[in-house]
Amino acid sequence: MGSRDGLPVPVTEAGQAGLSAILDDPAAALLAVDYDGVLAPIVPDPTNSPPLPGIISALARVAERLGAVAVITGRPAQVVVDYGQFDREPALADLVVFGHYGMQRWDARSGVTSPPPPAGLAAVRSELPALLEAHGVTDAWIEDKAVAVAVHTRRAADPAGALATLTGPISDCAQRHGLVVEPGRFVLEVRPPGADKGQTLRAYAQERQARSVCYIGDDLGDLPAFDAVESLRRNGIAGLTVASGSTEVTAVAERADVVVDGPPGVAALLRALADALS
Repeated sequence: MGSRDGLPVPVTEAGQAGLSAILDDPAAALLAVDYDGVLAPIVPDPTNSPPLPGIISALARVAERLGAVAVITGRPAQVVVDYGQFDREPALADLVVFGHYGMQRWDARSGVTSPPPPAGLAAVRSELPALLEAHGVTDAWIEDKAVAVAVHTRRAADPAGALATLTGPISDCAQRHGLVVEPGRFVLEVRPPGADKGQTLRAYAQERQARSVCYIGDDLGDLPAFDAVESLRRNGIAGLTVASGSTEVTAVAERADVVVDGPPGVAALLRALADALS
């Protein structure tokens, strides 16, 4: 793959147009990124997930030059803010962090705004330990996210087998209580229906009146954001999709205009973008 201004050349014409629009009119551009797998490496213990060293400063350099920068994550917004220490970077003063796929919103001026826990979540939370035991997957880990609950199998003896075993039963449990399951990299998250990264990205692009949008993701939950970029393109807003590639999830890379090698590749891309915009 070639490069423009040190940046990789997108493999699609639409992606090339998206990159050109960002470079030609950065003040009208929106960059949105996932956190885990993009700004932070995927780790066995999700309760300790700091960002890749140097990547937040690279994001800050880009934020100084673009119209808007956002993080859209499945995690609680405040957790990601604490990990990323975004509030310590003056150049990220206008950053917005959307938590729980967009149900929560954080910015440096207002802090976190969050909905109440959804009806049915308490019942799911109470049923999950017995469900894991009944299916012989007691080495999975349950994470309480306040307005969602996630079951991680990465630390199980057979992560992929445990995920396959639990997908059906957890989906049935969620459906009984009016909730949905968001699959990810060795994780099943039970959450309210209606919020996804695509809806959040479209709404924020409209709020910012963006004329170009770039989204960087790594997991299945990021595919709705890729859909949103494609939808925005059809409405005259240039778009670029970037995959933070991994061997665990290939569907994202197959959809992306640009594929980079995990968070180190994202950091290099951000630095190259900041350089190109300088």
